[in-house]
Parts: sequence; C-alpha cells; structure tokens
Amino acid sequence: MKVKVEHVLERGKVDDEYISSDQEREAFNKWTRNFTRQDHPAVIQVLLDASKDKDIAGYLMPNLIYVSREKSKASPHHFKAGALNALLRVSGSMTNAPIILTLDCDSLSNDPETPLRAMCYLCDPATRPQLAYVQFPQIFRGINKSDIYNAEFKRLYQINVMGFDGLSGPNYLGTGCFFQRRAFYGSPSSLASPEIPELAPDYIVDKPVQSRSVLALAHQVASCNYESRSSNWGSTIGFRYGSLSEDYHTGFRMQCEGWKSILCDPDRPAFLGDVPITLNDALNQQKRWSIGLLEVGFSEYSPATFGVKALGLSMGLAYAQSAFWAMWSIPITAYAFLPQLALLNKVYIFPKVSEPWFFLYAFLFLGAYGQDYLDFILAGGSVQRWWSDQRFWIIRGLSSYVFGSAEFFLKFLGISAFGFNVTSKVVDDEQSRRYEQGIFEFGADTPMFVTLTVAAIINLSSLAQGLAEVFRGNSLDGLFVQMFISGFAVVNSWPIYEAIALRNDKGKMPLKTSIIATLLAGTLYAASCFIFR
Repeated sequence: MKVKVEHVLERGKVDDEYISSDQEREAFNKWTRNFTRQDHPAVIQVLLDASKDKDIAGYLMPNLIYVSREKSKASPHHFKAGALNALLRVSGSMTNAPIILTLDCDSLSNDPETPLRAMCYLCDPATRPQLAYVQFPQIFRGINKSDIYNAEFKRLYQINVMGFDGLSGPNYLGTGCFFQRRAFYGSPSSLASPEIPELAPDYIVDKPVQSRSVLALAHQVASCNYESRSSNWGSTIGFRYGSLSEDYHTGFRMQCEGWKSILCDPDRPAFLGDVPITLNDALNQQKRWSIGLLEVGFSEYSPATFGVKALGLSMGLAYAQSAFWAMWSIPITAYAFLPQLALLNKVYIFPKVSEPWFFLYAFLFLGAYGQDYLDFILAGGSVQRWWSDQRFWIIRGLSSYVFGSAEFFLKFLGISAFGFNVTSKVVDDEQSRRYEQGIFEFGADTPMFVTLTVAAIINLSSLAQGLAEVFRGNSLDGLFVQMFISGFAVVNSWPIYEAIALRNDKGKMPLKTSIIATLLAGTLYAASCFIFR
C-alpha cells in the first residue's frame, strides 16, 4: 500500500493498473489538477455493497461508502458540522438507517458488544420516544504515565457526564455516540420536515445503493449549494451551526428541544481515541474548544439564559459552566502576575499568617484542592495524573483560554476572523519518545508559549525577591502568602525552565520565544514599578 501511494503521488494520478472497475475510474477521474481541499466536486464511491460483497468466510459484508462533500471557496462549508450534515443527508438518501454512530477519525472500536449495549436503550419502548442519543465516555489510548498534557480529560469526559446523566442526560462529546436519526429533525413532539421527502427520517429506501437514481440523489445532497434550498439545516435540522464546538452546541440544543440522552459506561471502554503528543497541538485544541464554547455562551442560545429557561437551573448552569470555560483565564492570569509583581515592589496584599483572615484563605485553598483531588481519585485517577491535571489547568488558563477569548471577542467585534484547525495526531518518532518519557514538547514557535514563559520568569523573580527579603531579616509573616503563590507557580513551571535553559533537543523552547518573553517580563516589571509607586 505504501509503495502504491508513493507511486501515485509521484505520478500525480492513479494509473490503470490500480483501477479495477469503470466506477472506480469515474471516481478517480474527478481528481484533476484543480482538485484542492477547499475546492472540489462531491465524491461518493461504494466500496462494499451489502447485497453482494462477502468476506473470506462467505458472509455478506456491510455497506462501506466513501463520501467527500463538494466544496467551493464561494460557499460556506460550516466546518465539521457542515461535513456531518452532508453525511447525514447522503446516508439518508442511500440507506436512511434509523441509528447513526458518530466517531472521530482517530477512534477505534474496542468492544464488539457496543452496538448491542446502545440498542438496549434505543429500542426500549419506555425510553425511545424522547431519547436522542446514547453517549459512551471518551477514553484514550497511548497516554503516558503522567498524562503531562491532561489529554485524558477525566473531569470533562468521565466525571461531569455522570452528573449530567443524573439530570437530562450527558452532553454530546463529539464521538462514541449513537443517535436516533429522528432526533436531527425537530423536537420529539414536532417533526421538522426536510425540503425533499427522501431525507425524512421515516422514508424507506427501496433501491440498491449503487442504482443511478440513488447515487445521483446522494451527489445532489452532498453539493455545496444544497443547503441554500432551505434555511433549516444547521438551525432546526441536523447538526447545529454557529460554533466550532458543534458537538456541545448540537447536544445542548437537542436537550433544549425536549430530547433526553443516556450515558452508557461499561467496564470495558467502547471506543478508544488518540491524543495530541505535543504541547502546541494540545493548546491549539483547547483554544479551538474555547472559541466554540464562547460562541454558544454569547449567542441567543446561551445556556445561562436560554438554557436555564429550557432545561431548568441545574442543567442550564451545568452547560453554562462549560460555555464560559475560557473565562477562567481572568482569575488565573490575575493570580499568575498581580501578587508576584506586588511582591517585587515590596507591596504585601494578603493577610499576615498571624491574622484570622489568613485561615480563610488557607481553608479555601485546601478545601478546593481537597475536593478536586477526591473527585479525581474516586473516578479512578492517580495522584500523578491529578497533579498533571492541576498543572495543565494553569497552563491552559495562561495560553489557550487567553488567546481563545481574545480571538473570539475580536471576531465578535468584527476585527478578525478565524478558521477550523484540525488537531494533529501524526506521530513523529522523536516527539513520541519525549512524550513517553514525560518531557514537554516546546519545539514549535507559537505566541501561546510567550505568556507561559513571561509568567514563569515573573514568578521565579518574585520568589527570589521574597527569599532575599527574608534573608535580610524581614518577617515571613506578611510575605508568606505571596511567596507561597509564587513558589506554587515555580514548581508548576519547571518544564518551562527546563525547556529554556537545560535542553538541547528539538523540543526545547524556541530562542525567539524566550527573548520575546524576557523582554515582555522586563516591560511588565517596569510598568508595575510605576503603578505600585
């Protein structure tokens, strides 16, 4: 296969020796020199036909159909939600099966019993009328021992969904989810009819998948201009538009319409996915999620307003907590810089250890971390991964959340626009080795590393200043809280110091990033001197 692919790439076309039928020839002929990722015709090819193709044991194989929707630079394609809606229409025109499974391209099945588990709920007369989907927890393979990039997302994918399940059901996680087709067409009590009867959820396809009429209709509904015939796609029909986090938006809107969902969490994970193995990929993924969630949070369907009215206070606030995820950047950034800059200027802003108010700060800190630790461990986590979770929460708050919020509000004000960036899961041997060893990868040159490095430099300088004050004879009583916060940040920033000063491999901090961060740290300190004095 590798030799064939390389040969095709070298020649720039698929030679006759690789083409076994006229249908394949017709499909490959669409790949011309003008065929690009942003501009190409629809390609729909039946690879396996359930009516005739058999496996080596003689059993009929299921239908396997390759679909690439038409794209044009002149037509909006709505990112992943648009692709899913094209698949929804194509599958409806070719088979119209009542159950739909959505999976990310890097997900694999880990349990052959999974469809049966889902069908137990979807075929139950007691739950079926209002059941939109059955969600399985998102579990990942290949995570290193410490989970340095918090790729497991235990709280998001395993803990929180259990809480949702106790109310109206879990939120849609974007993969590992079985839907009723009917759930994409209006509320349980009111069908939103599509523009053609062949796409209705109760339509019965009575023609073979390779018949000319079926394939012609499939190409028609996969065209980039098809949705211009109806304004319902992406609003009341199909996966919802208006957010880069189409999974969160779609599940939320379905539940607001009256649909319920169910969490199915078997002992053996149903599906396994891959994780990003570089810091840049992990942060970009988080930034994209932050933008998408804010798009919902500040829309007319905001969970804080529309969600509370439609779902009730508990469920509305549960969704709102996710929608405004990126707002954590405000307190995290404040605690990463303000106490430290104050300490550098010998301004003490917290209560002394000897004062009663100190115990309130200590109680809040220990209580919050204690509760979080207990939740994590009871969900099957380890102490090492919990610490990585806490560290990466701070890293996200100073990078992904900050840049995601800034990008969203700039776009909201009409100043800039953004696109959809797929998270890279391509494995480089050297990067994979560092990841397995638990070493952070800083090799890319990205602005998000600048804020992290500035915070690391400021906190280290602040801690050094505090220690110097103690050695000069000043009482630790008034310095303790600010020194503790600085020291806490310094411990969490160790990978950054290592990447700046100790490493010489391709994964170290880019020199340009280090220089810019140092200059910004100096500028920030100079500005603080002026402000505090």
